[in-house]
Amino acid sequence: MPVAASFFAFEFLSLNRQPAPLLGQLYGSILRRGAFLVLLLLMLGGCAGVKVSALETRDYISLRRGDVLSTGQLSSSVGTALQVVGIGQDECKAAAAVCLRTLGESKALGDEQRLSVLAELWLQEALRLDRSAQTDAQTDAMLDAYLESARHAYAYLFMTERTVGQRALDDRQTQVRDYYNFSVQKALTGLFARYQGNPPQAGEGQGNFVLHSGRWQIQGAVGDVRLAGGRDLPEALIPAASLSFKGLRNQYRRDGLGAELVAMTDRRVVRKDSAELAWSETPFPAVTAVASFPGATLDEVLSTQRVHIVGYDPFRQDSITMAGREIPLAASFTSGYGLWLARSGFASQSLLTLVGKGEVLEKPHVYLMQPYDPNRRIIIMLHGLASSPEAWINVANEVLGDETLRQNYQIWQIYYPTNAPLAFNNLAIRRVVEQTLEHFDPSGTAKASQDMVLVGHSMGGVLSRLMLSSSGDRLWDALLDKYSIKGARLERVQKKLGPYVKFEPLPDVSRAIFVAAPHRGTPFAENRIARWASGLVRLPVSVLGRITDVAQLLVVPGSANAEPLTRPINSIDNLSDQDPFVRLVADLPISPTVRYHSIIGSYNSTPELLLNATSDGVVPYVSSHLAGAESELVIPSGHSVQETPEAIMEIRRILHVHLEQMNNSQLMGRAP
Repeated sequence: MPVAASFFAFEFLSLNRQPAPLLGQLYGSILRRGAFLVLLLLMLGGCAGVKVSALETRDYISLRRGDVLSTGQLSSSVGTALQVVGIGQDECKAAAAVCLRTLGESKALGDEQRLSVLAELWLQEALRLDRSAQTDAQTDAMLDAYLESARHAYAYLFMTERTVGQRALDDRQTQVRDYYNFSVQKALTGLFARYQGNPPQAGEGQGNFVLHSGRWQIQGAVGDVRLAGGRDLPEALIPAASLSFKGLRNQYRRDGLGAELVAMTDRRVVRKDSAELAWSETPFPAVTAVASFPGATLDEVLSTQRVHIVGYDPFRQDSITMAGREIPLAASFTSGYGLWLARSGFASQSLLTLVGKGEVLEKPHVYLMQPYDPNRRIIIMLHGLASSPEAWINVANEVLGDETLRQNYQIWQIYYPTNAPLAFNNLAIRRVVEQTLEHFDPSGTAKASQDMVLVGHSMGGVLSRLMLSSSGDRLWDALLDKYSIKGARLERVQKKLGPYVKFEPLPDVSRAIFVAAPHRGTPFAENRIARWASGLVRLPVSVLGRITDVAQLLVVPGSANAEPLTRPINSIDNLSDQDPFVRLVADLPISPTVRYHSIIGSYNSTPELLLNATSDGVVPYVSSHLAGAESELVIPSGHSVQETPEAIMEIRRILHVHLEQMNNSQLMGRAP
């Protein structure tokens, strides 16, 4: 029986045995004791009770996963540890140094709990200092705090009893990994900003460096990263997490260890002095930086004043060995490509170039989207009229986002003057591709130089087809039929025009994808608007000079055939279905070693309308269709069909097929 009930039962029985005169006196006494007991029970209940309430799902996730990075507030893990050692959060924040020292020395916490809490508290302190750092001393204190956070996170991940794999499902490990990645990012970018204009001391070996910050000695290496222009160190480091892009449907990355960065080697994408070269590597390569702290034991790691930072190319490496364990390497695959496009100015430049304004593009240029890799096959992308590499914004990004394709291909984008005639660009593009291959693979034995893939949109598709075709004597014979050329003049014409009218398929290309390509021209080029636009086109001076030279060789003054060259031809003229050059090359045979595919837009396709009568608004189906294609996909779309999800999925499918066939051919030891 409960104590209170027993007491009242005893009083009641006692009352019944008392003489009558005492009843009133005893009754009052009982009431007084009862009131006292009720009060006592209420007090005891208030001190010892546990209350429970239901959490909303949103609050549950916030409680479990909220921390100094995601919410700006310390995690529940920190709160628990502080309660164990008897320190309040406000007290810890007010006296951070004392709090950190107390936690570091506490024996009441296990290694994992202590190290994870210290990593978060050091990060909180670093963020506080970051907001106000102005002097060198303040910057040193900030960088010290970031490195301490990275050090304690590193110790938690690699120097405690349980392995990373054993904690794979722990929310806390994910948080600590983020503290490490973020702290390494902030420390490294801060160091580079501080040393800008004052290069760090070179270490032993190419790409190695030594920095000093406060009490820390930082040794680093970027030898695994190929930087444009043969640079040892980048000009600046840009955190990939700080970049957000409009125009790109997706941003692709890989979870893992390391700070995701973009190593900027040049602020400009298009350089005037790059005209001397046929190619340029990306000025914004992706880099993942990883920091390690020397020491074989936990105490050694926590006492060292040295840190070793290594930069990796995440396109080449998907994992690293850290403290004897293989760990996934974090990566951002979209950031460098997006930054390249954002700073290129291609959108306005391509239109200005067409009409001879702005920085006029005289000849084609090859842009490598990643540092050259001899073990990845090359995809060459060719844009269309009045366009630029921006035509492939999402196509290239989706290829980079496909793990298998990214590991096996590298993308080269060719930017060329779309105002020049097809014959001129056909020769010029061939030459820059050959020069680029010659530079990176002079022996021609690298995997990259074999079984390349050409992808061309619109006029780029026509050029791709020309680069894979054999002219035979068709163009030369047509030239001799039109013009009366004899004797010494014939030799001069053959020397000057031979490369334009006699060509063979570009070697080492074994697959092509033609997208909305007007192989037989288009009547659109003959309408009033197109003719007006053609009149605005201004050819590059070098091209105009070559056309003038050709005219002087071909045409005898006063002859009947002089008139066709009084108006220099340009790219818009070439795209007409009435253009003599297009009609001559429309049926040139494609190399039998090349498999090719067609992707065609058809915005007016209906069950009642025959496919041959459809068009993408610019190019009719009958011009894009090629007999002998391994596949043909017609998509309800306008002329920019290459940017549709259906076209991108088809391009990815074809690239996977190409990869599988090449791999099978190698296994069989024969040509595909």
